[in-house]
Amino acid sequence: MKQPAPAPVAAQRLDLWLLHARFGRSRTACAQLATAGQVRINRQRVTKAHAQVHINDILTLPSPDKKTVIVIRVRACAERRQSAPLAQLLYEIVPETT
Repeated sequence: MKQPAPAPVAAQRLDLWLLHARFGRSRTACAQLATAGQVRINRQRVTKAHAQVHINDILTLPSPDKKTVIVIRVRACAERRQSAPLAQLLYEIVPETT
């Protein structure tokens, strides 16, 4: 008898999502990013790595150079860390409005 396919993940811990989307090299680094208050979910500052990220949430993160911010929309959640091209499918960058 075949096992049913697992349901797609609709919500995930912030530190895990950041790791799977490749915004950090380790889960510890992603957790530190969240607990330092550098991440916002839907305009709300987050200070807990276990905050839940849902599909269509808007995240505001510091850019790698720490001089600007990146605004992204969560498109999907992943069960594990994958290659960079697949990780980029988890989010879309929200363009700046002028």
